[in-house]
Amino acid sequence: AERTVAESRTLADAQLAASRSLARWSAVRVVALAVCGRFPPLLLLLGAPWLLRNGLTPGGLVGALTYLTQALAPAVQALMTMLGTAGGRLVVVLDRFTDAPPPPVDEPAREASPPPAQGPARDTPVAELHEVTFAYGPRAHPVLDRLSLTVGAGEHLAVVGPSGSGKSTLAAVLAGTERPTGGAVRWRGRPARPADATSVRVLLPQHAYVFTGTLRDNLRYLRPDARDREIAAMADAVGLDALLSRLGSLDAAVEPDRLSQGERQLVALGRAYLAAPPLLILDEATSRLDPAAETRAELAFAALPGALVVVAHRLGSARRADRTLVMDGPRTQCGTPGELLRTSALYRDLSGLWEPEEPAGLEGPEARRGEEHGIIRSTPPPSPV
Repeated sequence: AERTVAESRTLADAQLAASRSLARWSAVRVVALAVCGRFPPLLLLLGAPWLLRNGLTPGGLVGALTYLTQALAPAVQALMTMLGTAGGRLVVVLDRFTDAPPPPVDEPAREASPPPAQGPARDTPVAELHEVTFAYGPRAHPVLDRLSLTVGAGEHLAVVGPSGSGKSTLAAVLAGTERPTGGAVRWRGRPARPADATSVRVLLPQHAYVFTGTLRDNLRYLRPDARDREIAAMADAVGLDALLSRLGSLDAAVEPDRLSQGERQLVALGRAYLAAPPLLILDEATSRLDPAAETRAELAFAALPGALVVVAHRLGSARRADRTLVMDGPRTQCGTPGELLRTSALYRDLSGLWEPEEPAGLEGPEARRGEEHGIIRSTPPPSPV
């Protein structure tokens, strides 16, 4: 709290100084406009008796006064306005070049303290939602309604619920890509800021991003300094070794259109594994993988020190998690699978709908019944939100 107050006071003082500087500059600009626009006609009127005595006709005096007030004054005013705007921008640019940014409030304490550990303690929350509300419009029904949630460092949390219950919205708010309409989002005890996003979390959506280039460049997209042996260990852990063998080497060219959607998801998963962020959010990022490949990838991520949040489309993801959040509007519940089977009717319904997970060998009518009940799918499930 003290650190927040100190940072707020520093920002307020900087804003006050900037406002005062702008006020001074505006005052100078007003004085300059008044002098340049009004002084010539006034000078002409003061010198009119002398000019008339020395041969200037009254008509010439009126013409000169008309020229100064109707033509010269507006031109001078426009010139001073342009110079004032350009001058203000020039002052801002020069100030940014010449003034070093102020040090953070906690800089002396950071220098005096020992270097931090590689990751936060497991009992320190990596992400928190406090009474968060989110709606897609001023009068829209809230998708998230005063939701509070804590994700501890190293925790594995699964998120389940019917389509439209807000699972992807929750992932976006937790990742900081959507701002809540109410409540607060915190990362490591501090308000979530876009500037901290790259060092705190990685969000993988259902549609994986893969670009044209080498496989190595795609995998090192979030961590350019990753070594080949780390990439090899990642491929073995996540299940990317088959794709690596098919392409031939890390330097093989990758064309996104020639990869299956499951292979694209594996590339994105491998990229996130190498980055090893404190918070990894998988928003149905394994929806194109078979259950065995999905299990292998999730177990690999669960073994990392960071927190893992999985928007699940199979019940196995919920069973592997430390806790499961059931999105059910105002009746949202969070707990272990055993607790939810006792307390959540929706979770019991989802458990019955999703059983069994791997109906291998089903054909004909049985396979069609499985697809109808969400057990197996010939096409991916629709986007949850």
